[in-house]
Amino acid sequence: MKLIDEALKEGRSNFVLIGGAGCGKSEISLNLAKVLRDKTEKTVHLFDMDMTKPLFRSRDLLDSDELKGIEFHFEEQFYDAPTLVGGVRRFLNDPDSIVVMDVGGDDIGARAIGGFMASANRSKMLVMYVLNYYRPFCRDIEHIGRFLSDILAVSGLSFKDIRFIDNPNSGLTTTEDEVIEGVQKMKEMLKDHCDIEMICTNEKLASSVEGKLPKDKIMPLHLFLTYEWLKEA
Repeated sequence: MKLIDEALKEGRSNFVLIGGAGCGKSEISLNLAKVLRDKTEKTVHLFDMDMTKPLFRSRDLLDSDELKGIEFHFEEQFYDAPTLVGGVRRFLNDPDSIVVMDVGGDDIGARAIGGFMASANRSKMLVMYVLNYYRPFCRDIEHIGRFLSDILAVSGLSFKDIRFIDNPNSGLTTTEDEVIEGVQKMKEMLKDHCDIEMICTNEKLASSVEGKLPKDKIMPLHLFLTYEWLKEA
């Protein structure tokens, strides 16, 4: 995970994940928070800012034994009246804290971070845009560009602030071949625009794809979020 190691060496302490609904932000956020907890002595604060869907949210792992020591922050909401989670500014500027922000999957969710940008130290922030070839909005450069433009317009971010990461999965049954195909197709689409700096994959597939993908870019994911009846016994 070269991207994360370099970010920590550069003194970055605020990690923001954006991208379309269903691309895997919440799963990556949980795994990233765990990695950062294990790599540093700082307190990791995970802000679940997903205001767009009721399923597969970071907050659902609040009581997970595997994520002990990570502070979860979220606000309840009712139907179409989302409530913005509080306390972000305090921890963004706290030298003893690391912040992971799991931002909702559209411009409504992205708007939530716009208010923090003016006071945020950009040199302390790593903003990651999650792509997934197996989601409809990532199948062509036009959809990616339009979706990203909408998010940038309301978040206060610019294109140069964004680091692109790939999460080529189609669910629990994703195969090694699908991971590699997804990476290749995404790389081809983006080759004239940006580089993919991290590739996420199910931890069960990580070792088998290492010889076919750049090893220092691979982030193995433990699958925390799934339907209860699909979890292995």
